[in-house]
Amino acid sequence: MSRGERKAMIGRDHPGLSLSRQCQVLAIGRSSFYYAPKGESPENLALMRRIDELFMKYPFYGSRQMVRQLRREGHCTGRHRVRRLMRLMGLEAIYQPPRTSDPHPAHRIYPYLLKGMKIDRPNRVWCADITYIPVQRGFLYLVAIMDWATRHVLAWRLSNTMDASFCVDALKDALDRYGSPDIFNTDQGSQFTSFDFTGVLGRAEVTISMDGRGRYMDNIFIERLWRSLKYEAVYLHELTDGFKAERIIGEWIGFYNTERPHSSLDGRTPAETYADGRPMDMMDKAIALPTSPQAQQQQQNMINRIQAA
Repeated sequence: MSRGERKAMIGRDHPGLSLSRQCQVLAIGRSSFYYAPKGESPENLALMRRIDELFMKYPFYGSRQMVRQLRREGHCTGRHRVRRLMRLMGLEAIYQPPRTSDPHPAHRIYPYLLKGMKIDRPNRVWCADITYIPVQRGFLYLVAIMDWATRHVLAWRLSNTMDASFCVDALKDALDRYGSPDIFNTDQGSQFTSFDFTGVLGRAEVTISMDGRGRYMDNIFIERLWRSLKYEAVYLHELTDGFKAERIIGEWIGFYNTERPHSSLDGRTPAETYADGRPMDMMDKAIALPTSPQAQQQQQNMINRIQAA
């Protein structure tokens, strides 16, 4: 039984078993299913949401510029507070090394290999990144793995901590369903330089590439994904907890992959573009990715159309 099938068996309102016990019985990590958001005061959470919205528009804002903008909007806040919250969220201006991208001193840093490279087929290059997701009583972190050439989101995970485990889970999921890319590109965050993460890539014989520190443009496609996700889904819903966040994000990623056409892909969706360049046996494994029933049906319909063509 797959992890997705076991996860679908968990009932939040089960009369006899707690969530912890259900996760234990089904061999699912509790942190991968039940998200206990990190806590801050309601005032700080509201401020963090606005900071996140502003950073999507102005990724070159450091704490000084952010304070000025917030004060213009009527927020009574100081630079020390804003700097702490931005660090907590993993946000710093694009010309500075982001907090989420601080490498561990004992971890190896790999060179950036994509400069001047022609990336025009699926599984030539994958990329990954982490972003902040606000919820009602806290916040979560989201990691996504994307195929560079087709913009197809291959796997994603939510977590309430910044340790490497949720990134490793997403990576293993993508490798299992889609095979191995030639190159995997990330920033220099400790999650991606960790021995667990690079070890999985090494065993899969994947070449590792890493952005220069603070190089926002080196992973531009996944940065655009975050902007679209937040403006089209996250900011439009009241995410009361991790369960709702997972559902909303899962539905939106299903829509993004299978229904949303891209001008850069000649009007095709990421899933269609990816499928055009991959053997059908890999796509048979890939249909298990979406977590919501709606997204599962959307991707199954897409596979049926491809097979009937």
